[in-house]
Amino acid sequence: SIHKSYAQEAVKPRISPLAIVTMKYEDNYVKVTYNQPHKRARKIFGELVKYGEVWRTGANEATEITLTGDLIIQQDTLASGTYSLFTIPNENEWTIIFNKQLGQWGAYNYHEPSDVLRITVPTETIKDVVYEPFTISFEQKNEQANMWLMWDRTKVAVPIRFLD
Repeated sequence: SIHKSYAQEAVKPRISPLAIVTMKYEDNYVKVTYNQPHKRARKIFGELVKYGEVWRTGANEATEITLTGDLIIQQDTLASGTYSLFTIPNENEWTIIFNKQLGQWGAYNYHEPSDVLRITVPTETIKDVVYEPFTISFEQKNEQANMWLMWDRTKVAVPIRFLD
């Protein structure tokens, strides 16, 4: 019946599943919501994800980051709120973009004038571990943290400091 197919469609898992990662320091909380594309034997950076082009930093909807308090990202202050997290991957460095336009699908309607903060971070090559799914994680020590963006054999660290 037609109702059965709608029900099956509603519960069908996504090829790039939803993931949420969080961290907390004192009363401040950070949450990243993203979708995890998988490598699936493809060449990732430079081919599937083009160098020098704005990427949604995951799959499906653009990745979003929510902060309940102001943070220092590298040397700049990022005010509390929710932002789309875009990146521009290159071979040796990535541009990390915090953008105030929310609810976007991919980076198709990315709007540079809505950027709130842009930083550049170096890439690192992973020798032994290959990340099959694109993964975002936090590595935290007290008020200092790195937000790691990792896929295939590439990772970048976004330095974060909670304000006291």
